Amino acid sequence: MLRSRIIGCGAYLPEKVLTNDDLAKTVDTSNDWIVGRTGITQRHIAADGQLTSDLALAAAERAVSAAGISVDELDLLILATSTPDNTFPATAAKVQARLGMHQGAAFDVQAVCAGFICALSVADKFLLSGQAKKALIIGAETYSRILDWNDRTTCVLFGDGAGAAVLSAENSVENGAERGILAVKLHSDGRHYDALYVDGGVSSSQTSGHLRMQGKEVYRHAVVNLAAVAGEAMEAAGLAPSDIDWLVPHQANLRIMNAIARRLDLPPEKMVVTVDRHANTSSASIPLALVEAIEDGRIKSGDVVLMEAIGGGFVWGSAVARW
Repeated sequence: MLRSRIIGCGAYLPEKVLTNDDLAKTVDTSNDWIVGRTGITQRHIAADGQLTSDLALAAAERAVSAAGISVDELDLLILATSTPDNTFPATAAKVQARLGMHQGAAFDVQAVCAGFICALSVADKFLLSGQAKKALIIGAETYSRILDWNDRTTCVLFGDGAGAAVLSAENSVENGAERGILAVKLHSDGRHYDALYVDGGVSSSQTSGHLRMQGKEVYRHAVVNLAAVAGEAMEAAGLAPSDIDWLVPHQANLRIMNAIARRLDLPPEKMVVTVDRHANTSSASIPLALVEAIEDGRIKSGDVVLMEAIGGGFVWGSAVARW
């Protein structure tokens, strides 16, 4: 059976690191306060003049290299971001040109922190339908540009970064088990639009605005909805929690991540954690975590990986893949 298989991943983090102690110099907060509530100790911040497309390109180049393919083999490029370079054209078009990809299609998807899962789902459908054979999906964000640095409840939570993955349509079986994306499940509920949003926009105010969040509301929905959708994805793939080798969650908040793992009956040692060093990088968080776990040898060929994320809207989803 034809499956979309992840054959290479790449990541990029800006050089500048902003620690909790650095933040405490300008915001009424402390390292203990931030770590105790989120698990975050630091985050990466894009340099002046460094755009989302710059981060995306760096991650994309590394993913293509890791996949061992030529850019000419790509049929599709999907960039998940809620911090595009411009209102239009799509930031994906800029990355496509700079990557040297002169064929296929490139476009953005906007699903906030769930963007990578949504991009994965769209690319998977393109590959399974035969419209593409190889796709590059990227999650890239410069959230430092939309934060209110006087609001300690939000500015401590986010960071900048990019991660990318190359998907290939293949019939791949290892030890009798199919490799690739086994199932993807997506949901949204626009009734919670105001729980996590940016208070600006081209149509409403012609400004970019700042991120605003109802923290308790987001926490409550994240834990319940993510555990539920992860269960749906496992069921669709014919798997049980005991079959999962690695949980790679959206890196929003360590307390949320631990709560979801408990609901799924997955031990903490099976969860990939990068939020402590990356903070919440929105659509980039899952591919950044994937790259770390692949490069340090945790995720190996044949492993079953469960991914899940929720973003403003609310929109949430989960995917299961066998490496």
